[in-house]
Amino acid sequence: MERKKKKTPYLYIGLSFIGVILIGTLLLWLPWSTIGGAENMSLIDAYFMSSSAVCVTGLTVIPNVGLTLSIYGKVILALLIEVGGISILTIGVFLLILIGKKVGMSSRFLMKEALNQNSVRGIVKFIKKIVIMSFSFQIIGLIVNMFVFLPEYHNFWKALGISAFHSLSSFNNAGFDIFGGTNSMVPYASNILLNINTMFLIVIGGLGFIVIFDIFKKNNRKKLSLHSKIVLLMTAILIIIGTLVVKLSMGNSITWLQAIFTSVTTRTAGFNTFDMSNLSTPAYIQVLILMFIGASPCSTGGGIKTTTMFLVAITIISITRGKQINVFKRRIAAESAYRAFSLMIISLVWICIACLIVSWVDPEFTFQQTLFETVSAFGTVGLSQGVASSGTLSIVSKIILALTMLFGRLGPLTVLSMWNKNWLNNSNENIRYLEEKLIIG
Repeated sequence: MERKKKKTPYLYIGLSFIGVILIGTLLLWLPWSTIGGAENMSLIDAYFMSSSAVCVTGLTVIPNVGLTLSIYGKVILALLIEVGGISILTIGVFLLILIGKKVGMSSRFLMKEALNQNSVRGIVKFIKKIVIMSFSFQIIGLIVNMFVFLPEYHNFWKALGISAFHSLSSFNNAGFDIFGGTNSMVPYASNILLNINTMFLIVIGGLGFIVIFDIFKKNNRKKLSLHSKIVLLMTAILIIIGTLVVKLSMGNSITWLQAIFTSVTTRTAGFNTFDMSNLSTPAYIQVLILMFIGASPCSTGGGIKTTTMFLVAITIISITRGKQINVFKRRIAAESAYRAFSLMIISLVWICIACLIVSWVDPEFTFQQTLFETVSAFGTVGLSQGVASSGTLSIVSKIILALTMLFGRLGPLTVLSMWNKNWLNNSNENIRYLEEKLIIG
């Protein structure tokens, strides 16, 4: 009798996010989640907001989150962001550890896949570090934010709430704010302390837990892992290039501080210090590219990830030069290159389909606006040119954008692997076909 195969762990990962989104939808739909009552939050809007929070995106169908949500609604939104950033599976296993429960092998294996680890060895210790480190950085960010908001609001508890929410939203690359306005961080465009603190939290959250632990573990830069070297290199390159393109193409209409903030926040964070609808064409294209690439693996951000973009670029260069794929004196496995190209192509196809549907059902928006919103949703960025919060977006478009956020947060390969029956690589098929080359180009 053939042994029944276990379901792929990717299915449980996907279901965990979907489950939290549905719970969040119901909680945000309750009358006391909004100041004005249930009429201010329809079920579809609650679903959209829950998806945006759990997928740490920041796109919102509510023009003014700070003045629309009650304290209860803001707490629920914050919890959804926290759960979405660290993941419900990580938090669940951490709670089991806290109460002294033993983490079984099935749970360890599930977490290995969820955190992109190569082995279950040390996975429990790794989870402890993730949770402790996440809250440590958020507390530090909260304290720094207090120096900004306490003098402004003259109310300790209000300043504490806004400081905590902004720190949490920044580290988890969510992009939500509860300042009580509709312009995100535009009123704080010249506040150096808040800008630097926000950028620091965004970058730390976007680097990925693996890289952060590697940095703290190693004192000698040469001893960093290949993954960490690539992530740090790509992060620096993208921030520098993004800053230069945005500033040079927009001239005196923005400051250098706004330019570097834009370069950082487009890497899946979603805050903005100037109106995104005023982007120049070169800056618009650059922002699209940065949103598409996103953050790094095992981080709180989305997108195709920095390592994917790096591998695609280095593979193309290696092929054109007729050489093997070598990086930092290491040869990259061909399987990694296949996965990188597959991920990029699937992502582009999804964005094209989503953009096509939204353009079809909501033709009042320009193609530039629709494409910007779709890429922002996929990269779990949250930057907007006014489409989601317009108040006229159709139910179909809201669902498509919400699904795009989930697709971008989980990752295309994770979504497609949910139905992979051979995830254990235990297929008995030993057939080897003759190899033949196709004519390419």
